[in-house]
Amino acid sequence: MRVPLRVTLALLLGVLMAYADSRTFRSASDKAEFKRLHPCPVAGARNGPCGGDVIDHAIPLACGGSDAPSNMQWQTIAKGKAKDRSELRGCRW
Repeated sequence: MRVPLRVTLALLLGVLMAYADSRTFRSASDKAEFKRLHPCPVAGARNGPCGGDVIDHAIPLACGGSDAPSNMQWQTIAKGKAKDRSELRGCRW
């Protein structure tokens, strides 16, 4: 049985779209923009590490949140790790 080219291409496109959806892309430029707008609360720096705080997504990327400065916030490393654990449980497919 021969599969029509149109069906083969549709299946391939579906697989590629599912793969792209399963990947989480983060924008370095959006993160830099967040730091420019919201300096580190610990040291006031607009670049580099922030002495114990990390940038977190308010609405997790895995739950459909955007990778935009408006969805970013500063958070302590400890609170970030706890939030990450709860997000993994709550946002699974």
